[in-house]
Amino acid sequence: MSESVKASGGTTDGVDYTDRLQRLSDAGWKRALNVQAPYRWNIRRLDLGFTLDVGCGIGRNLAHLDGNGVGVDHNATSITACRAAGLTAFTIEDFFKSEYATPGRFDAILGAHLIEHVEEEQAKEIISSYLPFLRSGGRAVFITPQERGYASDATHVRFSGFDEVGKICTDLGLTLDRQFSFPFPRPTGKVFTYNEFVTVARKP
Repeated sequence: MSESVKASGGTTDGVDYTDRLQRLSDAGWKRALNVQAPYRWNIRRLDLGFTLDVGCGIGRNLAHLDGNGVGVDHNATSITACRAAGLTAFTIEDFFKSEYATPGRFDAILGAHLIEHVEEEQAKEIISSYLPFLRSGGRAVFITPQERGYASDATHVRFSGFDEVGKICTDLGLTLDRQFSFPFPRPTGKVFTYNEFVTVARKP
């Protein structure tokens, strides 16, 4: 996520936002019910290969990938949390100076709960800055919340459904492979906070 991300309901670059992510992730009922199991399964079934997780937060998806990837985020506190969990992750500035910032280095780019935090042009600017590191034929996967999830976070800026994310992909020269609702059918997103839009595109 870009260093300049600011939302009317708050920011995503401070300690408070990292604390919120950790608090939500560590909720006892979520651990007891293993609520991440279907989302972990969904990420793994995509078989992404070596993945660049843009806007990785505290590293939930990096963990789902069993560490087969590198995270980048503008929130330095979140990156510290990733590294404490044994994951490879960088702030934006450090990533671009790292050995991973080489053309075609990654099989996939993942942007999970990234696009809805910024306006369309900024989303395209962020994604395009990482596309050189995606190999030809590699996939770009974007996950965004549906209605109930979108309303649950004051830092969300722009509702980004299939049409909005698909347009960003095509504007950036990516080819859409498929779009689907997960884990439940599309109408569920109006009442279930954790229903998601998933868009899979490919770099020519």
